[in-house]
Amino acid sequence: MKKTSIAALTAALAVSPLAAAGAGASAQRASAAESIAGTPGGLANPAGPARVRGVDLDTVTIPELQRHMERGSLTSSELTRAYLRRIEAVDPAIGAVLRVSPTALDQAAASDARHRLGKARGPLDGIPVLLKDNIDTHDMPTTAGSLALAGTPPKKDAELVARLRAAGAVILGKTNLSEWANFRAEKPTSGWSAVGGQTNNPYVLDRNPCGSSAGSAAALAASLAQVAIGTETDGSIVCPAGMTGIVGHKPSLGLVSGDGVVPISAEQDTAGPMARNVVDAALTLSVLSGRDLAGAGAGAGLADAAARPGGLRGKRIGLWRLPSLGVEVDALMLRTAKRLRAAGAEVVEVTPPYQERLDELEFPALLSEFHRDIDAYLARRAGPRDRPRDLAGLIEFNRTHPAERTCFAGQELFEQALAAPPTTDPGYRAMRAELKDLSRRSIDETMAAHRLDAIAAPANPPAWTTDCARGDNDVIPSSTPAAVAGYPSLSVPAGFVGELPVGLLLMAGDHEDGALLSLGAAVERRLGAWRAPRYLPTIGQ
Repeated sequence: MKKTSIAALTAALAVSPLAAAGAGASAQRASAAESIAGTPGGLANPAGPARVRGVDLDTVTIPELQRHMERGSLTSSELTRAYLRRIEAVDPAIGAVLRVSPTALDQAAASDARHRLGKARGPLDGIPVLLKDNIDTHDMPTTAGSLALAGTPPKKDAELVARLRAAGAVILGKTNLSEWANFRAEKPTSGWSAVGGQTNNPYVLDRNPCGSSAGSAAALAASLAQVAIGTETDGSIVCPAGMTGIVGHKPSLGLVSGDGVVPISAEQDTAGPMARNVVDAALTLSVLSGRDLAGAGAGAGLADAAARPGGLRGKRIGLWRLPSLGVEVDALMLRTAKRLRAAGAEVVEVTPPYQERLDELEFPALLSEFHRDIDAYLARRAGPRDRPRDLAGLIEFNRTHPAERTCFAGQELFEQALAAPPTTDPGYRAMRAELKDLSRRSIDETMAAHRLDAIAAPANPPAWTTDCARGDNDVIPSSTPAAVAGYPSLSVPAGFVGELPVGLLLMAGDHEDGALLSLGAAVERRLGAWRAPRYLPTIGQ
């Protein structure tokens, strides 16, 4: 991406259905990464200090921004321009942002007018938000990373986007993702799509950001927006959050509307907030859900709770160590447990039951559900007459468009889903019923047996090297119980293995989102594990 003025950048990205495509985008990012690599050891910030009007964008929270805007020391227009400048300067090396909204600065100006009149709509008014590009927007393309959906935007916004707009948020743009949310090939490469090329991990640029909300996570790690929206079926919010050193919350199923979100499975899919701190995630979830969670709607409630000494005193946390993720991650989990105990928490080791059976059943069920749900989405989606209208059409599209095969060629999951039993099949119904029962019992029984406030586990291993030929190395079981049960989970930064972030995943019972966020804020404060990325070109294997 050439260095241009903000106005020119906005116009260029707005008029093109693609900010960059496939191999060309990846080549541009490689060139940008080489430029960063010219400085020994990488750069603490390749765009210079992430500041606007004295505000540190890396660490500022939404309540702090609102206080600045209320007293006139910062405007939404200034904040939005600052993020647009960072996208222009930093994103060529990362490839997180597909396009910026042509109306972003107009949205910000409207928010400034409301603030001047004392009519701000709430904590998100004037706050720049990025959306994963499988979330429908009427004024920008929504592609799920596939060229099959490029071009004509959907007719209307997803319900969650309508809620953000009504709250006064500035919809800044769309982020890259793992194509079809990583549900196309048996060995995909997370963060790659035919529309956007490869998204890189800001901490080490040749490492993977995990999937499928890769662009949303990487954008926040690089401070390209204040918050972002991701989606998850199993791990696609919490793994990228952990692997890029940010906060990601997978809400309880049904708390956030899935209307207008490209699906995998209605039984597990949910959108959720991604942020650089738990307070911002909670405030964003309150808008997405229409509910005040943990005092988040008041702005200061959750922040005050997190700041109080002794916030972890008496809390009982079950640590599921998962040593299969490596000795370094296991050592970090043991250090984390020690720090939580020092803050007054009681930490006991646990192993949730039924995990092998969940692993056996989940994928076959998702195949049937994907066939049903993607056909329904495509049938509703307006567009050119030659756009695929069902899963069979998508398979044929990929066979006849070479750009869809520039990183990996496979579409085995599409083909298996096409042949899977329908969701009316008794065998499928029994499978999903058993999944729901065992996943909920795995959490409920563990929490009851040990009288827990939450279950904790590593959210991710250290990021693996991105490699189209090999694909991902992402067998990460910690997200599955909450994902299949429809229970909430939250990833907060736990620390580092060398230069690579690792998250602590917290899980709780059904619709215990508010309590989980409050606990997560206290854990976040105690661990203090966040640090800014250095955009290193590579590290030793």
